[in-house]
Amino acid sequence: MQITGMLWGSKLLDYVDFPRSEILGPEASTDEIREMIKKWGMVLVKPVFKGGVGKKGKAGLIGFAKDLETAINEKERLYFAKHMHGTTQAKAEGVTFESAIPAEYEIYVSITDSTKYRAPTLTITHHGGVDIEELPADKIATVPFDPLTGLKGFVISNTLRRLGAPNEIISPLVQNLPKLWDLYHNYGMNMLELNPIRMMPNKKGRLVPVACDFKCSFDTDDPSYKRLRLPSDLDSSELTDYEREVNQLRTYQGQSDVFVTNDQGTITAMTFGGGANALVTELLGDAGIISSDFGGNPPYEKMYEISRITYKYWLAQSNVLFIIGGKANNTDIFETFRAMGDALRDYFNANGPKPLYVVVGRGGPNLIRGMGYLKDTLDGLKIPYRMFGFDSSMSGVVNYAKDIDDWMRHKGGREAIAKAMGIDYKPEAAA
Repeated sequence: MQITGMLWGSKLLDYVDFPRSEILGPEASTDEIREMIKKWGMVLVKPVFKGGVGKKGKAGLIGFAKDLETAINEKERLYFAKHMHGTTQAKAEGVTFESAIPAEYEIYVSITDSTKYRAPTLTITHHGGVDIEELPADKIATVPFDPLTGLKGFVISNTLRRLGAPNEIISPLVQNLPKLWDLYHNYGMNMLELNPIRMMPNKKGRLVPVACDFKCSFDTDDPSYKRLRLPSDLDSSELTDYEREVNQLRTYQGQSDVFVTNDQGTITAMTFGGGANALVTELLGDAGIISSDFGGNPPYEKMYEISRITYKYWLAQSNVLFIIGGKANNTDIFETFRAMGDALRDYFNANGPKPLYVVVGRGGPNLIRGMGYLKDTLDGLKIPYRMFGFDSSMSGVVNYAKDIDDWMRHKGGREAIAKAMGIDYKPEAAA
């Protein structure tokens, strides 16, 4: 489950007393809006989307108003705004009115689980308010820290000093950013991002970090998030047929959480684990078809049905079948790989072969036995593959899958695989 925006983000930040911008919801009266403009000089009008929807600013979906008439006009424009992110269209369900925060500095901060470091990591820069992927490496830092001691002030201070951050912003951030670890750790999150935090001067001239945008996702295997008592439909949207079929398989054992991110994508990623899901979905971008979490030790029968449904909807258009997860604690890798392999064999028997490349990255109980079974299945179907163990960087494995997809789409990979598999392949008829 994901949450974006300050409508609910402000409520979560209040749990740990983290300073944030003033927020009015869709039900705000004209008097309340007028008072906010009078107090802050300007308000930002933002549409409310369910789930994770980004790039609203670049799409012109943020309104700025210094008077009530403009604020109401922006409310009318954005209340039911439609937004394309990737190839998926989202529709707004109301707007928020947020106070404009005067600031000279903008901070980007995120906390997430890292498969590279096997630890939580802090990513921070004092050049926030922009797409961080556009920043050079010397302006942003990612550092792991010990989950037993949590995010301590010295981690923040040392990192900011290494980045050359101004002294006047370091102390306020050292005092306040550890609160985010309390929110992340105590309520079952696997990703928390604030961009930007604006450093606003208070009455004494001291800078105060004020959160102006919010994003988080939850590990639904961790029941701690239920303590927040969030509405059950907070992250829901109109389900696709695929999502509806998979959701019917929810049982006491094993996850079956899926969301179609791009129905025109070319990589089908069957992901295990909430942290892996967040990383894989972000790195694959528009190439990924689904965001998924199938962890929690699903039995053979359930994993076979999930695989059968996934292949039925997406394999025909896929260049890469991507099976990815961290090092499992309790998931039987042999059972899950056997189920996915058997479903793949049945799909080829029913529909015939197609050019496909399989990339696997996994660790956990019965890993070698599971990889051996999957290898025998793929060899029998003449499907090329590459398998990575638990000691491989997950981000590196994701990039490998993306490179294979690019090779197949643009550099003759489909034709080469079709020839090796003995398929009469016509490029113009490919999905």
